[in-house]
Amino acid sequence: MRGKPLAGKNVVVTRPAHQAQAFTRLIKDAGGRAILFPAIEIRDVKDPWSVTRLVDRLDQYDLAIFVSPNAVERAMKLISGRRKFPRRLQVATVGGASVRALERLGITGVLSPQRRYDSESLLELPALAAVYGRRVVIFRGEGGRELLGETLRERGAVVEYAECYRRVKPELDAAPLLEAWSREGVDAVTATSSEGLRNFAEMIGPSGRERLPDTPVFVPHPRIAEAAQGLGVRKVIVTGPGDEGMVTGLSAYFGAQR
Repeated sequence: MRGKPLAGKNVVVTRPAHQAQAFTRLIKDAGGRAILFPAIEIRDVKDPWSVTRLVDRLDQYDLAIFVSPNAVERAMKLISGRRKFPRRLQVATVGGASVRALERLGITGVLSPQRRYDSESLLELPALAAVYGRRVVIFRGEGGRELLGETLRERGAVVEYAECYRRVKPELDAAPLLEAWSREGVDAVTATSSEGLRNFAEMIGPSGRERLPDTPVFVPHPRIAEAAQGLGVRKVIVTGPGDEGMVTGLSAYFGAQR
Protein backbone atom coordinates (compact mmCIF):
# COMPACT_ATOMS: atom_id res chain seq x y z
CA MET A 1 0.00 0.00 0.00
CA ARG A 2 3.06 2.27 0.08
CA GLY A 3 2.17 3.91 -3.23
CA LYS A 4 -1.56 4.11 -2.43
CA PRO A 5 -1.90 6.44 0.57
CA LEU A 6 -5.66 6.85 -0.01
CA ALA A 7 -6.40 3.12 -0.29
CA GLY A 8 -9.85 2.40 1.09
CA LYS A 9 -10.68 6.08 1.62
CA ASN A 10 -13.88 7.70 0.36
CA VAL A 11 -13.37 11.34 -0.58
CA VAL A 12 -16.23 13.69 -1.43
CA VAL A 13 -15.43 16.14 -4.25
CA THR A 14 -17.65 19.24 -4.17
CA ARG A 15 -16.20 21.28 -7.02
CA PRO A 16 -18.17 21.85 -10.27
CA ALA A 17 -18.50 18.64 -12.27
CA HIS A 18 -16.77 19.99 -15.37
CA GLN A 19 -13.67 20.83 -13.30
CA ALA A 20 -13.47 17.65 -11.25
CA GLN A 21 -12.10 15.08 -13.71
CA ALA A 22 -8.38 15.64 -13.11
CA PHE A 23 -8.83 15.78 -9.35
CA THR A 24 -10.90 12.59 -9.18
CA ARG A 25 -8.29 10.85 -11.32
CA LEU A 26 -5.53 11.83 -8.87
CA ILE A 27 -7.59 10.51 -5.97
CA LYS A 28 -8.07 7.21 -7.80
CA ASP A 29 -4.35 7.02 -8.65
CA ALA A 30 -3.62 7.38 -4.92
CA GLY A 31 -5.93 4.45 -4.19
CA GLY A 32 -8.97 6.40 -3.02
CA ARG A 33 -12.56 6.53 -4.18
CA ALA A 34 -13.84 9.92 -5.31
CA ILE A 35 -17.52 10.62 -4.60
CA LEU A 36 -18.55 13.43 -6.92
CA PHE A 37 -21.14 15.75 -5.38
CA PRO A 38 -20.91 19.15 -7.10
CA ALA A 39 -21.98 21.94 -4.75
CA ILE A 40 -21.65 24.70 -7.36
CA GLU A 41 -22.87 24.85 -10.94
CA ILE A 42 -21.48 27.41 -13.38
CA ARG A 43 -23.97 29.02 -15.74
CA ASP A 44 -23.98 31.85 -18.26
CA VAL A 45 -25.18 35.24 -17.08
CA LYS A 46 -28.82 35.91 -17.83
CA ASP A 47 -28.09 39.19 -19.61
CA PRO A 48 -24.71 39.20 -21.41
CA TRP A 49 -25.05 42.77 -22.69
CA SER A 50 -22.98 44.38 -19.93
CA VAL A 51 -20.00 42.07 -20.51
CA THR A 52 -20.19 42.12 -24.32
CA ARG A 53 -20.00 45.92 -24.37
CA LEU A 54 -16.75 45.68 -22.39
CA VAL A 55 -15.45 43.00 -24.75
CA ASP A 56 -16.15 45.26 -27.73
CA ARG A 57 -13.88 47.95 -26.32
CA LEU A 58 -11.18 45.67 -24.96
CA ASP A 59 -8.53 47.69 -26.80
CA GLN A 60 -9.12 50.55 -24.38
CA TYR A 61 -7.79 48.62 -21.39
CA ASP A 62 -4.22 48.23 -20.17
CA LEU A 63 -4.75 45.17 -18.00
CA ALA A 64 -7.25 42.29 -18.01
CA ILE A 65 -7.58 40.16 -14.88
CA PHE A 66 -9.24 36.72 -14.95
CA VAL A 67 -10.12 35.64 -11.43
CA SER A 68 -10.59 31.89 -12.10
CA PRO A 69 -10.58 29.16 -14.75
CA ASN A 70 -14.33 29.72 -15.08
CA ALA A 71 -13.66 33.37 -15.88
CA VAL A 72 -11.11 32.34 -18.51
CA GLU A 73 -13.46 29.82 -20.12
CA ARG A 74 -16.57 32.02 -20.20
CA ALA A 75 -14.85 35.30 -21.04
CA MET A 76 -12.66 33.90 -23.80
CA LYS A 77 -15.67 32.20 -25.36
CA LEU A 78 -17.42 35.57 -25.51
CA ILE A 79 -14.30 37.34 -26.77
CA SER A 80 -13.50 34.83 -29.51
CA GLY A 81 -17.08 35.06 -30.75
CA ARG A 82 -16.81 38.81 -31.26
CA ARG A 83 -13.20 39.82 -31.89
CA LYS A 84 -9.50 39.02 -31.63
CA PHE A 85 -7.78 39.33 -28.29
CA PRO A 86 -5.65 42.54 -28.26
CA ARG A 87 -1.95 41.69 -28.47
CA ARG A 88 -0.83 44.61 -26.34
CA LEU A 89 -3.24 43.86 -23.48
CA GLN A 90 -1.43 42.68 -20.34
CA VAL A 91 -3.12 39.72 -18.67
CA ALA A 92 -3.08 38.65 -15.01
CA THR A 93 -4.76 35.88 -13.07
CA VAL A 94 -4.84 34.37 -9.62
CA GLY A 95 -3.77 30.74 -10.00
CA GLY A 96 -1.91 28.14 -11.97
CA ALA A 97 -5.02 26.49 -13.43
CA SER A 98 -6.07 29.82 -14.92
CA VAL A 99 -2.59 30.39 -16.33
CA ARG A 100 -2.68 27.00 -18.04
CA ALA A 101 -6.17 27.66 -19.38
CA LEU A 102 -5.00 30.96 -20.89
CA GLU A 103 -1.88 29.37 -22.37
CA ARG A 104 -4.00 26.71 -24.08
CA LEU A 105 -5.77 29.60 -25.78
CA GLY A 106 -2.49 31.14 -26.92
CA ILE A 107 -2.19 33.86 -24.26
CA THR A 108 1.29 33.87 -22.70
CA GLY A 109 3.28 36.14 -20.41
CA VAL A 110 0.48 36.05 -17.84
CA LEU A 111 1.11 37.72 -14.48
CA SER A 112 0.33 35.36 -11.61
CA PRO A 113 1.49 34.72 -8.02
CA GLN A 114 3.73 31.71 -7.58
CA ARG A 115 3.08 30.51 -4.04
CA ARG A 116 -0.39 31.41 -2.81
CA TYR A 117 -3.27 31.51 -5.26
CA ASP A 118 -5.49 34.35 -4.06
CA SER A 119 -6.28 38.00 -4.72
CA GLU A 120 -4.02 39.15 -1.90
CA SER A 121 -0.99 37.46 -3.50
CA LEU A 122 -1.84 38.86 -6.92
CA LEU A 123 -1.98 42.36 -5.48
CA GLU A 124 1.52 41.90 -4.05
CA LEU A 125 3.03 41.61 -7.56
CA PRO A 126 5.07 44.71 -8.49
CA ALA A 127 3.18 45.11 -11.76
CA LEU A 128 -0.07 45.58 -9.85
CA ALA A 129 1.45 48.11 -7.48
CA ALA A 130 2.14 50.69 -10.21
CA VAL A 131 -1.31 51.01 -11.78
CA TYR A 132 -2.04 54.72 -11.38
CA GLY A 133 -4.05 55.92 -14.38
CA ARG A 134 -4.26 52.46 -15.96
CA ARG A 135 -7.55 51.00 -17.16
CA VAL A 136 -8.28 47.56 -15.76
CA VAL A 137 -11.06 45.09 -16.60
CA ILE A 138 -11.73 42.23 -14.18
CA PHE A 139 -13.46 39.16 -15.59
CA ARG A 140 -15.29 37.39 -12.78
CA GLY A 141 -18.54 35.75 -11.72
CA GLU A 142 -21.55 37.64 -10.48
CA GLY A 143 -21.11 38.84 -6.93
CA GLY A 144 -17.39 38.07 -6.62
CA ARG A 145 -15.04 39.48 -4.00
CA GLU A 146 -14.43 43.22 -4.15
CA LEU A 147 -10.85 43.20 -2.85
CA LEU A 148 -9.12 43.33 -6.24
CA GLY A 149 -11.19 46.17 -7.63
CA GLU A 150 -11.23 48.21 -4.44
CA THR A 151 -7.46 47.93 -3.94
CA LEU A 152 -6.62 48.78 -7.54
CA ARG A 153 -8.90 51.81 -7.39
CA GLU A 154 -7.16 52.93 -4.22
CA ARG A 155 -3.90 52.68 -6.17
CA GLY A 156 -5.27 54.98 -8.85
CA ALA A 157 -6.49 52.54 -11.50
CA VAL A 158 -9.77 52.86 -13.41
CA VAL A 159 -11.51 49.52 -12.83
CA GLU A 160 -14.52 47.90 -14.49
CA TYR A 161 -16.02 44.49 -13.82
CA ALA A 162 -17.01 42.09 -16.59
CA GLU A 163 -19.27 39.53 -14.93
CA CYS A 164 -19.26 36.64 -17.38
CA TYR A 165 -20.78 33.76 -15.40
CA ARG A 166 -22.87 33.03 -12.36
CA ARG A 167 -22.64 30.41 -9.65
CA VAL A 168 -25.76 28.54 -8.56
CA LYS A 169 -26.50 25.78 -6.07
CA PRO A 170 -27.26 22.60 -8.04
CA GLU A 171 -30.53 20.71 -7.75
CA LEU A 172 -28.97 17.43 -6.66
CA ASP A 173 -30.41 14.49 -4.73
CA ALA A 174 -28.30 13.98 -1.62
CA ALA A 175 -29.83 10.58 -0.78
CA PRO A 176 -27.15 8.44 -2.52
CA LEU A 177 -24.37 10.38 -0.77
CA LEU A 178 -26.08 10.11 2.62
CA GLU A 179 -26.61 6.38 2.10
CA ALA A 180 -22.93 5.90 1.24
CA TRP A 181 -21.97 8.05 4.23
CA SER A 182 -24.04 5.82 6.50
CA ARG A 183 -23.10 2.48 4.92
CA GLU A 184 -19.46 2.85 3.92
CA GLY A 185 -18.48 6.07 5.62
CA VAL A 186 -17.07 9.27 4.19
CA ASP A 187 -13.45 9.75 5.18
CA ALA A 188 -12.98 13.27 3.84
CA VAL A 189 -14.79 16.18 2.22
CA THR A 190 -12.90 18.51 -0.11
CA ALA A 191 -13.98 22.08 -0.87
CA THR A 192 -12.33 24.70 -3.07
CA SER A 193 -14.57 27.66 -2.21
CA SER A 194 -16.43 28.98 0.81
CA GLU A 195 -19.61 29.29 -1.23
CA GLY A 196 -19.38 25.69 -2.38
CA LEU A 197 -18.86 24.50 1.18
CA ARG A 198 -21.88 26.41 2.43
CA ASN A 199 -23.96 25.04 -0.45
CA PHE A 200 -22.80 21.55 0.43
CA ALA A 201 -23.93 21.96 4.03
CA GLU A 202 -27.37 23.07 2.84
CA MET A 203 -27.67 20.32 0.23
CA ILE A 204 -26.92 17.42 2.59
CA GLY A 205 -29.73 18.43 4.96
CA PRO A 206 -29.98 17.90 8.73
CA SER A 207 -28.79 14.27 8.74
CA GLY A 208 -25.72 15.13 6.69
CA ARG A 209 -24.93 18.15 8.84
CA GLU A 210 -24.92 15.86 11.88
CA ARG A 211 -22.07 13.88 10.30
CA LEU A 212 -20.11 16.82 8.85
CA PRO A 213 -18.50 18.11 12.10
CA ASP A 214 -16.73 14.78 12.65
CA THR A 215 -15.55 14.42 9.05
CA PRO A 216 -12.16 15.90 8.07
CA VAL A 217 -12.58 18.73 5.56
CA PHE A 218 -9.70 19.60 3.23
CA VAL A 219 -9.45 23.10 1.77
CA PRO A 220 -6.74 25.00 -0.17
CA HIS A 221 -7.02 28.35 1.62
CA PRO A 222 -7.36 29.67 5.21
CA ARG A 223 -10.42 31.71 4.20
CA ILE A 224 -12.27 28.49 3.28
CA ALA A 225 -11.03 26.91 6.50
CA GLU A 226 -12.77 29.68 8.43
CA ALA A 227 -16.01 28.90 6.59
CA ALA A 228 -15.65 25.21 7.52
CA GLN A 229 -15.06 26.07 11.16
CA GLY A 230 -18.12 28.31 11.05
CA LEU A 231 -20.12 25.22 10.06
CA GLY A 232 -18.88 23.38 13.12
CA VAL A 233 -16.24 21.21 11.42
CA ARG A 234 -13.75 20.09 14.06
CA LYS A 235 -10.93 18.92 11.79
CA VAL A 236 -10.01 21.28 8.94
CA ILE A 237 -6.82 20.69 6.96
CA VAL A 238 -5.41 23.48 4.77
CA THR A 239 -3.54 21.95 1.83
CA GLY A 240 -1.37 23.35 -0.91
CA PRO A 241 -3.03 24.94 -3.95
CA GLY A 242 -4.40 23.13 -6.99
CA ASP A 243 -5.34 19.49 -7.52
CA GLU A 244 -1.85 18.27 -6.68
CA GLY A 245 -1.72 20.27 -3.48
CA MET A 246 -5.06 18.90 -2.36
CA VAL A 247 -4.13 15.27 -3.06
CA THR A 248 -0.75 15.77 -1.37
CA GLY A 249 -2.56 17.03 1.72
CA LEU A 250 -5.00 14.11 1.68
CA SER A 251 -2.16 11.63 1.20
CA ALA A 252 -0.06 13.10 4.01
CA TYR A 253 -3.01 13.07 6.43
CA PHE A 254 -4.14 9.52 5.75
CA GLY A 255 -0.65 8.17 5.12
CA ALA A 256 0.36 9.25 8.62
CA GLN A 257 -2.47 7.14 10.06
CA ARG A 258 -1.25 3.88 8.54
